[in-house]
Amino acid sequence: MSFFMFWEVLWPLVLGFLISAIVQSLVSREAVVKALGSDDVRGATLATLLGAASSSCSYAAVAVARGLFRKGSTLANAILFEFASTNLVFELGLVLLVLLGWQFLAAELAGGLLMIAILATTFKYTLRSRLVEAARAQAEKGLRGRMEGHGEMDMSVTGGSFWSRLFSARGFTAVSHVFYSDIASLAQDLVLGFLIAGALAAWVPNSFWQALFVSNNPTVAAVWGPIIGPVIAMLTFVCSVGNIPLAVVLWNGGISFGGVISFIFGDLIIIPILNIYRKYYGRRMSLYLLAASYGAMVLAGLVIGTLFQALGLVPSHHFIEAFQARPSLNYTTFLNFAALALSLILGWRFVRSGGLEMLRAMEGATTPGHDMSHHDHHGHHHH
Repeated sequence: MSFFMFWEVLWPLVLGFLISAIVQSLVSREAVVKALGSDDVRGATLATLLGAASSSCSYAAVAVARGLFRKGSTLANAILFEFASTNLVFELGLVLLVLLGWQFLAAELAGGLLMIAILATTFKYTLRSRLVEAARAQAEKGLRGRMEGHGEMDMSVTGGSFWSRLFSARGFTAVSHVFYSDIASLAQDLVLGFLIAGALAAWVPNSFWQALFVSNNPTVAAVWGPIIGPVIAMLTFVCSVGNIPLAVVLWNGGISFGGVISFIFGDLIIIPILNIYRKYYGRRMSLYLLAASYGAMVLAGLVIGTLFQALGLVPSHHFIEAFQARPSLNYTTFLNFAALALSLILGWRFVRSGGLEMLRAMEGATTPGHDMSHHDHHGHHHH
């Protein structure tokens, strides 16, 4: 079951990683920091756009955000950047579209922007400078989290026009490196997400979910969904794209539309990440971030759920085909083979240009990179 679901979303994942690798290879991080130095509407907007352009798993996003903060971004902008880079990214959107349909994609984008607006406003009025100073002192200690190398690397190619950079040999290498380092950082969560989703779908009876989400009372469910959504996300420990297969299971089980949306946003308050916040910014700041993020998620889920319901955009039936679809010769299969071929070309370039050593260096700081690269090879034989 997990595999069938994975097969459905193979090509959107590869396409999403590719688009995001191209963007990251051509936008340098130095430029990013310059743009994020002021707490105003322009800074927040840029933080959101640049975040959306640089996809990563939540652990890497948190590491990148601290890197930006230490280099001179304001804390609020660094956090907004981090939210955008796990919730408004290409691969997440494409996977949502394929597994759950365009309404969810639209809601996720609208909700993501709304949540970032809520967070920016919250930071503006409640984030005290004393707290930020304490957080900066803590961040400067440079304690290690996870995916640390991701936060320090800037693999962008500069000089020349956009197209000449894209099609240059260096551009090709940079794209292949970003592509595979993103996949390596997400591999664990993706595999976990599909496995947990498969297990929950197979073993947890729907009556349990229906009771949990009060789905026989739509009015209560509409309010309760967004409140419980992030809590479930906190406990599943899966981040970013890995959350989508789980969202499918919850939607199948009867959680409200807004509940799915706030669940997807919940990947930045999972327990391991709260612990990393504590190491990066200190205890008080991590609690502040938890409260602010949770509030923003619930509110965004409620508003978007209500809005889509009012506009009649909420899909009526809760049954999703992806679970039952057997791979057959259709457009998914052709796109998947094209995606695998593309991954192999990029993979060849990645290995030839010293990519594995780079991954080791990147992971070396935290987890042995060795396992990760094995993990990837294993994945390739599998297909």
